Amino acid sequence: QVQLVESGGGLVQAGGSLRLSCAASGRTFSYSVMGWFRQVPGKEREFVAAIRWSSGSTYYADSVKGRFTISRDNAKNTMYLQMNSLKPEDTAVYYCAGQKSSIMIIPVTPERFDSWGQGTQVTVSS
Repeated sequence: QVQLVESGGGLVQAGGSLRLSCAASGRTFSYSVMGWFRQVPGKEREFVAAIRWSSGSTYYADSVKGRFTISRDNAKNTMYLQMNSLKPEDTAVYYCAGQKSSIMIIPVTPERFDSWGQGTQVTVSS
């Protein structure tokens, strides 16, 4: 089974930047789509961004469009989320996830994803 491990979270001031990484390890990489979600206590897990692994096509939530960039390194089986112009409302635990199906349904929901990382905390201070 493929394991997903996030890294790169931390504390940053508003307007700053962070880069999250999600490394996939284990058996043969089999995800068609990889994504980032985030969650704050008491709220549902929220879609942030997704990328088709083969083509590199990207999808973003409106709340992060123009500020966040999702990318991947096929050779390293690693996905990234570059977060710029961070706002206090971006504070959350960020999770990476893998979807085996190649079908993208908009809006993107967590239920479509098969595997999840353990999460990494991102805190943006005002």
